[in-house]
Amino acid sequence: MKHIKVLFFIFAVLLLSCKGSEPNPPYSYEANPHYAWGYAEFYGAYYANQGVKILNNTFSISLFSDSLGLTNKGALVGYGQYLFLEDVFLSTFTTKLSAGKYTINESAKPFTVFAGKNDTIDSEVYTIGAYISYYEQNTAKSKIKLISSGSFDVKMVNDSVYNIVCNFKTSDSLKLIGSFEAVLPHFDQSLLPKKVGSRNRFKLNI
Repeated sequence: MKHIKVLFFIFAVLLLSCKGSEPNPPYSYEANPHYAWGYAEFYGAYYANQGVKILNNTFSISLFSDSLGLTNKGALVGYGQYLFLEDVFLSTFTTKLSAGKYTINESAKPFTVFAGKNDTIDSEVYTIGAYISYYEQNTAKSKIKLISSGSFDVKMVNDSVYNIVCNFKTSDSLKLIGSFEAVLPHFDQSLLPKKVGSRNRFKLNI
């Protein structure tokens, strides 16, 4: 009987060790988020003012899921998804986001947006271009993914309400389809002092 008990104990340990050796399933991000609120920022001929031969006007678009918010000091709080499109180009005569199809493209022509990348300036790494930030309750799973290809469509529901539908792919081949329909406030940042690195109004700590 004692021998049987020992064998049973060894068998149980083996079962537990086999179970523990299985890899954890990959974390699944929501591939079709709805963005509840956001804003657009107008920078004018930002690159031309920096001495780069890009004359077209530049915008950025920030879209957030409803569980993310801002404190009165401008800090991002909560958890959810944050889509940031930093370099959205339109013609030199355009000061508001226009209806149309925008494509990830490095040409800086109207209706294009730069792909996401990590840029190093003075030993500091900045994420610029188009990217998606995931803020999770488990902060170990929070991360930024660079958007490398795809497009988004903009339609005007009325003078202030925008409908935006995204169809992107990240640099690690994650498909990202998201939607937004709400008032999209515009802020004119073209006369503000220029900052080195990302023009995003708050720095991400992921």
